Amino acid sequence: MLSGLLGRKVGMTQIFGARGEIIPVTVIEAGPCTVTQVKTLPTDGYEAVQLGFGEAKLKNTTRPILGHLGHSLPQTPNQRRRQQIEQAKARQAARKKASAAAEKAADKSAKATETEADEAESTETTTTAKAGAKASAKRRRGAGQALGPFRVLREVKVLGGEFPGVGDTVDLAMFSVGERIDIIGTSKGRGFAGVMKRHGFRGGQRTHGQSDRLRAPGSIGPGTTPGRVLKGTRMAGRMGNDRVTIKELEIVQADPERNLLLVKGSVPGANGGLLMIRKGAQQLALAARSGATDAPKQRA
Repeated sequence: MLSGLLGRKVGMTQIFGARGEIIPVTVIEAGPCTVTQVKTLPTDGYEAVQLGFGEAKLKNTTRPILGHLGHSLPQTPNQRRRQQIEQAKARQAARKKASAAAEKAADKSAKATETEADEAESTETTTTAKAGAKASAKRRRGAGQALGPFRVLREVKVLGGEFPGVGDTVDLAMFSVGERIDIIGTSKGRGFAGVMKRHGFRGGQRTHGQSDRLRAPGSIGPGTTPGRVLKGTRMAGRMGNDRVTIKELEIVQADPERNLLLVKGSVPGANGGLLMIRKGAQQLALAARSGATDAPKQRA
């Protein structure tokens, strides 16, 4: 079972419940996501699945990412130049070998030169192609299809059950109405903020001529002992733009045709921001417990 899914925050609205009450909800575009890589315990040391979400332009995607997603890439000028240099060295070595053989057998010199040069060139080309194929297979892990490119690649843990294959599509069918989920996102960045905005300080006194102490933090030192400012003291600084997790949010409605989830309450981030929709802690614990029970016992 996958522990989560990638999505995008659309915005907030309100709906009416069965008894006429107003329910504030957040609309989330959940998936669909494509499995781009499967990581297993024997090969990687842990079990996870890499998901790709959102479409990206091919020209804006780097060559390493395209190679990872299984795209066939043309040679770069540097690669082509390096291959030409290696082929020229191979031909030169073949000529030297043929000239040495020509001294011993003058009647076969011309034929040996052409034959050995052609064989050396073909051998070099075959070796280079095999090396490129091995590197591509190692990087791609055996996937034979070109995926994406995607705007976001993220890993999601797998707890029990069967692993999906590379190229499979995962959507919001893994969630149900009434289920409790966790939403992980990046909060809005507020820039450099003072202590009143950042920590909720009340500020200084408004009387007795303190015209410049209205929004100041006040004293930050603890006195002569220990004679320094303690670590973690709440002061002004960068506010927001942090990873925030909101737990136990209820799914009110689901629209599989448009890949929309309506979640009760608010979620971190601005409209259009990336979200990780993760199953609740209780379901994850049950899945992990069942997976550990079903797994074969290993001898110490």
